[in-house]
Amino acid sequence: MMRRLIAALLLGLALAPAARAACPDDAAIARFAGQILQRQSPTPFAALSPADGRCVQDKLVALFAQPLGDIVGFKLGLTNPAIQQRFGIDHPIRGRIFHATLRASSGAEIEARFGAVPVLEADMLVRISVGGVEAALNDHAALIRHIDQVIPFIELPDLVYAPDHRPSLGDLLAINVGARLGVKGRPITVTPSADFIAALGRMSISLHQDGREVSRAPGAAILGHPLNALAWIARDLAREGRPLREGDIISLGSFSPPQPVVAGQVWTARYEGLDQPQDVVVRFK
Repeated sequence: MMRRLIAALLLGLALAPAARAACPDDAAIARFAGQILQRQSPTPFAALSPADGRCVQDKLVALFAQPLGDIVGFKLGLTNPAIQQRFGIDHPIRGRIFHATLRASSGAEIEARFGAVPVLEADMLVRISVGGVEAALNDHAALIRHIDQVIPFIELPDLVYAPDHRPSLGDLLAINVGARLGVKGRPITVTPSADFIAALGRMSISLHQDGREVSRAPGAAILGHPLNALAWIARDLAREGRPLREGDIISLGSFSPPQPVVAGQVWTARYEGLDQPQDVVVRFK
């Protein structure tokens, strides 16, 4: 089965646009992708630079599009300054999210072994309502006019690598910043007002396992304010000639440490301070 999967992945790479950076050859990336899709931890690429990691990511997402569906938006990783310092950078990183990432809604039952190293994080999505986000720079009053929904979200990333491997920045980029699945809550309509902007920064996001709170953070935990994350990714994409467009979904980053998941657990992310308090629930089987 693995040989057939690798052959199919190689065909997908042959049809995919050529990546700009130098990186491992197509056969090696196909094997890497095949193991991830088989929920196995692959052998990391040796001494993978950030540029090469981005190149691997470009090819990986082309291969993942078949089982996971179309790319529907982007996600930020490393939004915490302490984690950025560990990797020697002063900014987040980004990956793509797929149709499968947004398929499940609150109350869904998900297989606990959904990835090689499955974890759970409290997150938040926003939906782009109109393009030109990059022109808003860091002006929150301008940025808020480019989104029409805030969506509570439990992200279900796959950290991929075996626990004894300490990933580099290139390694994280190569695995598409761990993007895999997720569970959506009810969208909250955005009001383009100073009050709504302030509430975004003050709001509380808590994570609970089987009714026990394990973490709590304010909206400001993401780069000082969720809109700062939106501003960063809009500019980063625009520099590469791919500005944000109407309908794009952005996963702004984690409000909790990654949590391992086990069959039988029920996890709840609670969002308070924007609208009526809202819970997003996922059960693992």
